[in-house]
Amino acid sequence: MPQHTVLVTAQHLMQEAQQILRDAGASLEFMAEPIDEASLASRLSKGDVDAVILRGSKPFTAGVLAMAQGLKIIAKNGAGVDSVDLAEAARRGITVAVAPGGNADAVAEHAIALMLALVRDLHRLDRKLKAGGWEGTSWLGRDFRGSVVGIVGYGSIGRSTARLASALGAQVVVMSGTRREADGFEIESDLHKLLPRIDILSLHCPLTAQTRGLIGQRELALMKPGALVVNTARGPVVDEAALVEALRSGHLGGAGLDTFEVEPLGADNPLLTLDNVILTPHVAGVTRQAALRVATMTAQNVVNALAGQALPPGHVVAGPAQRAA
Repeated sequence: MPQHTVLVTAQHLMQEAQQILRDAGASLEFMAEPIDEASLASRLSKGDVDAVILRGSKPFTAGVLAMAQGLKIIAKNGAGVDSVDLAEAARRGITVAVAPGGNADAVAEHAIALMLALVRDLHRLDRKLKAGGWEGTSWLGRDFRGSVVGIVGYGSIGRSTARLASALGAQVVVMSGTRREADGFEIESDLHKLLPRIDILSLHCPLTAQTRGLIGQRELALMKPGALVVNTARGPVVDEAALVEALRSGHLGGAGLDTFEVEPLGADNPLLTLDNVILTPHVAGVTRQAALRVATMTAQNVVNALAGQALPPGHVVAGPAQRAA
């Protein structure tokens, strides 16, 4: 393809992905933090950016997109595009693409790791031992095998998580409004019927108008006493204040969270004071292998779009290339 400018909303991108882009004749430009609506609008207003590689959840609002003259594609280095105004992008003829499934196994492994750590109280045992304590035979754990795990959101990550949980002996129940089949797992279409049944809730749904605040005070109250919540999806899917209260009261046994309502996590966030939570900084999908798959897939999406070629099925979530594929 002819020389194109590709703007990356971060200061790093896998070298292999950079090579794909440069081999196709692209010039890469990296943005430094803070990256907000003002800085994005200012940079895009110059009119020379042909493609954006979106790292993180930078705000591509209607106002930002209005300044993006000549922009052909926003390629998410991942799968979540809740920070992009998809309707406005489509209206302006800007393709929005994702890298589906590239980090699914990595996120699923992280979700399972959080479940196992919570079930076996590894976080508390670690802290007590380092503080000089020794539980010994006074500690009584519980088994993951035989637990009922509810999977909300059955895309590639939810599917991989369900399979891993089942392989470890859990009973899996899937909630999905879009799939008639769930690889043999039981399906429960009503969230409020699912929640009282399960020991562990694992969230894998995208953030949309329908899923924002999906798990609130009412939903948490429906869960069994001592149940666990694992969120490797998006923070705002859970009402964080309601979650904190359920954890403080002891109604929930614990939570494993990789995503939060506001990121990075503020120093005054009450989650930091709770001993029944495990927190990780939105890194569930960040392994060397997964990062390479996602980055190279993202770079190829850009190359194909700028060359006028159709993107693979499932890669386009908005814009003209959706029809071309």
